[in-house]
Amino acid sequence: MVPGRLNRLNGKPFRALFRSPRCVLDTPYEGNVTKFPRVRVWDPYKRLGVSSDASEEEIWGARNFLLQQYSGHERSEESIEAAFEKILMASFQHRKKTKINLKTRLKKQVEESPPWIKNLLNFVELPPTDVIFRRLFLFAFMGGWSIMNSAEGGPAFQVAVSLAACIYFLNEKTKSVARASIIGFGSLVVGWVCGSLVVPSIPSFLLQPTWSLELLTSLVVYFFLFLSCTFLK
Repeated sequence: MVPGRLNRLNGKPFRALFRSPRCVLDTPYEGNVTKFPRVRVWDPYKRLGVSSDASEEEIWGARNFLLQQYSGHERSEESIEAAFEKILMASFQHRKKTKINLKTRLKKQVEESPPWIKNLLNFVELPPTDVIFRRLFLFAFMGGWSIMNSAEGGPAFQVAVSLAACIYFLNEKTKSVARASIIGFGSLVVGWVCGSLVVPSIPSFLLQPTWSLELLTSLVVYFFLFLSCTFLK
């Protein structure tokens, strides 16, 4: 109390109150930051505000929008991320289960198929994806080369190179030049016969004037050579 000073309204002593200045650290943590209202929602789809059949793009968009809207509030960000990760994990498990079920069904169909189909499938294998694309590129290149030189002459050289490549790839798998040569020449003959039967039925307005029957048949041969050296064993 300050001596000698009285409150003029009621005659009571006037008390001078002194308050210490407030520091920024005294404010509550994240007190002024907008909080996510669906923190306690159990369903991850409802927490993100999307339907259960939403696409992956919609889920990513909802997650990014909410993180931007409630940026700075740690608990809100953690809740949004937890819901997003839960949806991703459920989607991954569903895809894995679907893939396993598909393989099981295919295996069951193979086991229940006639004996001649089983014997035929014993000669077929599925190589790695990079091997498939490399060989597909090679034979596609041969086809493009043949088309570009269609006005100059026939594709005999390109067909010979493709046959040699096919035999080389088959020999790597079978370790038998004789077997690889038989499969390679067989694929050449089958492809040429199929091309000779299919090409004449193609409407002429779909073909270039410089594309001869020999050229189009060779394109079918490249396809058969690709299949034989890639998927046969």
